[in-house]
Amino acid sequence: MPKERSVTSTIFTIVVFILLEIASLLLLSHNNQLQKLWFMRISHGFSAKVWGVTQKVNDYFSLKQQNEKLALENGRLTSEVRSLRMALNEADSTFMPELKENGFMYVPATIVKSNRKSQHNYLILDKGSADGIRQNSGVITSNGVIGIVDAVSQHYCYAISFENTEVNVSARLGNEGAVGPLSWDGMTSDGAVLKEIPLQYKFNPGDTVYTSGYSSIFPSDIPIGVTGSSRIINGATNEIKVKMFQDHQAVRYVTIVRNTKLEEIEELEKEEMAKDKEAKR
Repeated sequence: MPKERSVTSTIFTIVVFILLEIASLLLLSHNNQLQKLWFMRISHGFSAKVWGVTQKVNDYFSLKQQNEKLALENGRLTSEVRSLRMALNEADSTFMPELKENGFMYVPATIVKSNRKSQHNYLILDKGSADGIRQNSGVITSNGVIGIVDAVSQHYCYAISFENTEVNVSARLGNEGAVGPLSWDGMTSDGAVLKEIPLQYKFNPGDTVYTSGYSSIFPSDIPIGVTGSSRIINGATNEIKVKMFQDHQAVRYVTIVRNTKLEEIEELEKEEMAKDKEAKR
């Protein structure tokens, strides 16, 4: 009981002291004009400092969020520009005979023949070496990935369709998510499966899947489709169903995209592989 009384007495004393201080300041502020002006200056100066410190703290903690918003907006605008250009190509193949962007060359083309009756489908396009097309060029539309050029003649090229069990595309979950191989589901014209996604990476049904840019064939940030249901494989990774934006059954006009720096990249890889072999001897 004595201890409780002592604590209560102390609290009461502090409260009385604070009230007396406030009363003193109020009396001082109303005493005369000079003291009132002095009091207001101190009060305003203190408020300004507190506001400045608070604003700096808020700005610091919101900086990451602002950077993320800018990155998302930049990615969205880049995708829209690319989609617009490809849409113009698909609408009129003579409008833009060739485009170059970030080391990639874009050439509009038309599918003149296709096979969609097996697990190893292919496409024949009306552009060839005379148009700057090379093996391992990508085939895309404004709605996603269509295939990969496997052979080239002077005026035509043969492309392995994405609807082929042998084709994998490096794809990314969202703007900064995990990357894994995306392949055709083997059943539908707009179905795919994204594999090898570690369990720690979270996603929601309806998240957009993009090309990752990790391969030398396709540029990054091409929207491919949206995520659906998923299942856990071997307790370690997620396998996610993807509904593609492009229905492969309804495509005729495409864009062939060639990495103009592919030869340099391949030459560098060959040199490093040769060094590794030499070091192992």
